[in-house]
Amino acid sequence: MASKLLRAVILGPPGSGKGTVCQRIAENFGLQHLSSGHFLRENIKANTGFPRTLGQAEALDKICEVDLVISLNIPFETLKDRLSRRWIHPPSGRVYNLDFNPPHVHGIDDVTGEPLVQQEDDKPEAVAARLRQYKDVAKPVIELYKSRGVLHQFSGTETNKIWPYVYTLFSNKITPIQSKEAY
Repeated sequence: MASKLLRAVILGPPGSGKGTVCQRIAENFGLQHLSSGHFLRENIKANTGFPRTLGQAEALDKICEVDLVISLNIPFETLKDRLSRRWIHPPSGRVYNLDFNPPHVHGIDDVTGEPLVQQEDDKPEAVAARLRQYKDVAKPVIELYKSRGVLHQFSGTETNKIWPYVYTLFSNKITPIQSKEAY
């Protein structure tokens, strides 16, 4: 049986759990996860830029039709706390959070033993500006997808509480290969 192609976009401010939700979607539904954050960091290194804007959404329309858009709405204080406690392993992109996904040894990547870093824009003084910028840039993108009837919004403070709703939505579009109960 041929599998159905599903094109989904996950929107949310920095620290909202997009990466976690995408990883779970990939694992449960056998879909490929393409991270705009990863592409953004690569493009910044190459000085080519990668805006997450209405223009980008319109450019995506020229390439393919989006079937489903999820917007993660997380309270500002929760995002601020998550981001200020986030550390990454730059070569792999692995993300740790000191509260709910800490490395086994503080400051050290679990897989390679290399040092973890806190990105400059995850430091508390930069977080508020990032979140304001996201809100301004994302609003027209969210309105675009809302007007097309493909937007589904989920609100909460914990990815584990939002995930069952996302799972149910995807289950109505594509057959799962793994049960959500693993979380």
